Amino acid sequence: MNVRTRNNHNTEDGRIRIQHWKIIAAGLILYDAAAIAVAWFFGLWLRFDFRFTSIPGEYISSYVKFIPFYIIVSILFFWLMRMYRGIWRFAGFHELLRYAAASLIASLVHAAAITVSCGRMPFSYYFVGAVIQLILVVGIRFSYRFYTQMFARKNGVIAENPGKRVMIVGAGAAGRTVVRELQQSDKTNKIPTCFIDDNPNKWNRFVEGVPVAGGRDDIPELVKKYGAEEIYFCIPTASAGDRTAILNICKETGCKLKSLPGLYQLANGEFLVSRLRSVAVEDLLGRDPIRVDMGEIFQYIKDKTILVTGGGGSIGSELCRQIAAHEPKGLIIFDIYENTTYAVELELKEKYPELNLHVLIGSVRDSRRINQVFEAYHPDIVFHAAAHKHVPLMEYSPNEAIKNNVIGTYKTAYAALTHGTQRFVLISTDKAVNPTNIMGASKRLCEMVIQSMDAISKSGRTDLLPFVHAHMDKVIDGQVAYDPVDHMAADGRERVNNTNTINTVNTAGSVHNGEEEPLKVESVENRERTGTQFVAVRFGNVLGSNGSVLPQFQKQIEQGGPVTVTHPEIERFFMTIPEAVSLVLQAGTYAWGGEIFVLDMGEPVKIDTLARNLIKLSGYKPDEDIKVIYTGLRPGEKLYEEKLMAEEGIKKTDNELIYIGKPIPFEVEKFLKQLEELATASYKNSPDIVQMVEKIVPTFHPVGEHPEGWKGENRRETK
Repeated sequence: MNVRTRNNHNTEDGRIRIQHWKIIAAGLILYDAAAIAVAWFFGLWLRFDFRFTSIPGEYISSYVKFIPFYIIVSILFFWLMRMYRGIWRFAGFHELLRYAAASLIASLVHAAAITVSCGRMPFSYYFVGAVIQLILVVGIRFSYRFYTQMFARKNGVIAENPGKRVMIVGAGAAGRTVVRELQQSDKTNKIPTCFIDDNPNKWNRFVEGVPVAGGRDDIPELVKKYGAEEIYFCIPTASAGDRTAILNICKETGCKLKSLPGLYQLANGEFLVSRLRSVAVEDLLGRDPIRVDMGEIFQYIKDKTILVTGGGGSIGSELCRQIAAHEPKGLIIFDIYENTTYAVELELKEKYPELNLHVLIGSVRDSRRINQVFEAYHPDIVFHAAAHKHVPLMEYSPNEAIKNNVIGTYKTAYAALTHGTQRFVLISTDKAVNPTNIMGASKRLCEMVIQSMDAISKSGRTDLLPFVHAHMDKVIDGQVAYDPVDHMAADGRERVNNTNTINTVNTAGSVHNGEEEPLKVESVENRERTGTQFVAVRFGNVLGSNGSVLPQFQKQIEQGGPVTVTHPEIERFFMTIPEAVSLVLQAGTYAWGGEIFVLDMGEPVKIDTLARNLIKLSGYKPDEDIKVIYTGLRPGEKLYEEKLMAEEGIKKTDNELIYIGKPIPFEVEKFLKQLEELATASYKNSPDIVQMVEKIVPTFHPVGEHPEGWKGENRRETK
């Protein structure tokens, strides 16, 4: 068995094998000794016209006496400066500066010491000796790097293993860094062939020995000329418009595309070629990413106990990650699906070992469980992401959409109001706008629940709150007796007194002329931040989330196609998961209560274009290598989504990409009574549930034919 010591290796026969770098170091020590002696003698020799006999004897004597001492001191100094431990094939500018400084400092020591100990030497001796020493000592080290890059590759490496030829877009600092690492690394197996830059002043010039061949319009021609197989986009400061325009040109070449992850990694010295990521479809959305005030969010979250329902999902898990990074007092993850939730728990515990983390399994439809969580942890802020979101599946199970989305939201919001939570943020969707499917309609109902809760929180009219049921315990006298914790009597309608204490405010003013005024959801302007603030955040499709089209398209492409698109004209608004989460967090800081926050997501994107771009980014040609077929609109699906209803106006916030939708007025008491009836019907799995939702949500116009019997209007295209 081989035994490895700290410095050397023992072979199987017991002999010690000296490490290779030590042999190189010993050779360099001998070389430096000779180089130092030659350099300073050359200074004398040059001064006297290369005639040894012309050199005065006192100068020769001083040189011979001093040079052995100086060689020993210099080598010790070079050792301390780690000049014998370098990996020369990777030596760069910083190493050059350090070695040059070491040589010059040693030369200054030489000049001072020989003058004091042996007498003054000719001026040219000091200058020429120092320069020649610098050239010889530093030059030998960088000549090895030059040899390995220029000669070794040409004489064998490229011929035997040519690697992939890479085009670099951006001849700036980032592009230069990429090229240097590609040239220095033996593992990347990439050969930079040319730069692309829109600055004509750089054309026909060279960066790190690589030509700047032209601008963006020349990319298709130059890909063929240089035989490029991959394109690296290395302009981290490019605007969204320029980025999209250049990448659209690149994706038509058939080359594999990669992009820098971000400018901050270059600034922090964290950049590695291995961290270049493949260009994703979100890079082609054509808009700037949403920017948020992270300092404001930090102050909002810090030292707060935060509950995230649906914390194991795509949005919920990203919420948990960003919250965990902002020093909360405690983070509670609540989800019914254990697998993804457990994965998030492991990730957060590893990254934030000091985080006060609680991971709980349960359903938002379970009143007892929800109340138990609030009573145990008293969250200050709730992010409600738990919901059924898949449109076609909910069309087949409309009662489940109501139970989970609407009633689950109501119960969680009710518990938040009951236990004095400061803020409640609902994750909504643009499908809630003029919904044509039960999922979108259920999310619109959720928004109405939140707005009703906020109105009740501000008015103190807790007497209006119904106590919807969830669980059946037993049958008494032929009737179902529901769980008393859910506050329902045996007939399913008679309310019992609420034993919990609700923090109420602003109870005055709810009576007019001896009668209670109808409570309405109205404008959110000029309100005080009192009680629990309930808000909703509405955004579009999230790229890469569970259930989104991207994973489906990627899987179909991996299998060789075909890629299925429902309709050639169908389009959606898109955003990334980090954008969605940053919007949710920012909404929490802006919340006064009752708002529906809307993100300006730019222009909608055709799903067909998205699919074709993804095929191109994967290195294939649509309809040639990978077929695109159209399957027809699915139940409840419409061609276009909207961000606001006609009745809603918008109000700007401090963030130019975040707006507030003006609430549509409705009577809270009437809505809550309808909600109570809807809950009872959903738990009876009523076949009329969709018609009931139509009566409550006037903007809901179901399309297509439902498998459980109900029929909506004929399928139509709405925008």
